[in-house]
Amino acid sequence: MTTATTKKLPILTDEPSSWEGSSLLSVTQITAAGLELLFRVTQEMRTLVRTHGGDDRLRHTILGTVFFEASTRTSGSFQAAILRLGGRNVHVDGQGNSSAAKKGESLEDTLRCLECYVDVTVLRHPVQGSVGKVVNVCEKPVLNAGDGVGEHPTQALLDVFSIYDELELGENNDKKPLVVVLLGDLKNGRTVHSLAKLLSVSQIWGETLTLRYCAPSGLEMPQYIRDFCDAVPSVQQETYSDLAGACRDAHVLYVTRIQRERFESDEAYEAVKVRRRVVGSEVHRRSAVCQSTRFS
Repeated sequence: MTTATTKKLPILTDEPSSWEGSSLLSVTQITAAGLELLFRVTQEMRTLVRTHGGDDRLRHTILGTVFFEASTRTSGSFQAAILRLGGRNVHVDGQGNSSAAKKGESLEDTLRCLECYVDVTVLRHPVQGSVGKVVNVCEKPVLNAGDGVGEHPTQALLDVFSIYDELELGENNDKKPLVVVLLGDLKNGRTVHSLAKLLSVSQIWGETLTLRYCAPSGLEMPQYIRDFCDAVPSVQQETYSDLAGACRDAHVLYVTRIQRERFESDEAYEAVKVRRRVVGSEVHRRSAVCQSTRFS
C-alpha cells in the first residue's frame, strides 16, 4: 500500500544522527539496530522520569499536535513527553474550529502554516495516506499518529517495547521463539498493521516469530501486511477461527477493538458487534493463559 509520499523517507538506524530531524511515517523505516537504540533511550527516559520527573533538554522546543480524529492516550502522551523535557505544546483540534475543518483549507496548507510556529508536528487523520502527503510539503519533521486504516507507528513502538520489557527479552540472550496472537478488527486496525510489520523486523525474538491472526469474518489481516511479513525470514503466519486454539502456547494476546467508524453502515457494525460480545468473556480467560506462558 502506498504511503502517498514522494519524498525518500529516512532509514532510522543505530546511528543517532539518522533520527535527528527525521519524519516518521512508517515502521518500515526502522531497522532492528535502530529499534535497539530507541529501546535504550526509552529505558533512560523512564529512569529519568521516575527519579527526577524530567529535565529541560527540549527547552524552547515547541511540539504541534494536530488531531483530526479522537485521541486520548496518543495525544496526551506526546503532550506529556514534551512538557517533561522542558518544551511546550501547541494543540490543534482538527475536528473542531480549525481552518481545515471549517473554512475548506487544504490539509497541506494547514500544516505548512503550523510548521512556522512549531519545531515538529504530530498528525492524526482519518484518511489513509494523508500524513504522507503532508510529509511531501513540510520542511520540518512530521510524526504519524495514525492515518486512517494505514499505520500507527508510534503505537507500535510502544507495543513492541512493552512486549520486549514485560517478557524481559533484552535480558534473555538465549532468545526463544515468540508467539503473538492478534485478535479483533485486523482489517481496519492500523495498530495491528504497524505491530505485525515492526515485530517482524525487530529481531527481539529468537529462532522464529509466529503471528496468529484471529478476526471476525470480513475483518481479516490485509494481504499486503501478510506479504510484508512473509518476506521476512523465520516469520510464520497462522490464521485461526477460534480463540482457544490461537492462544495455545502463546506469549502475547493483543486485542484491538472493532473499528465502528470504518464501517459503511450501522447494520454492518451491529452484525460484528454481536459476535464481539460472545468473544469478550473468552478473552479474559485466554489472557490469563498467555500471562502464564512466560520464558523460563
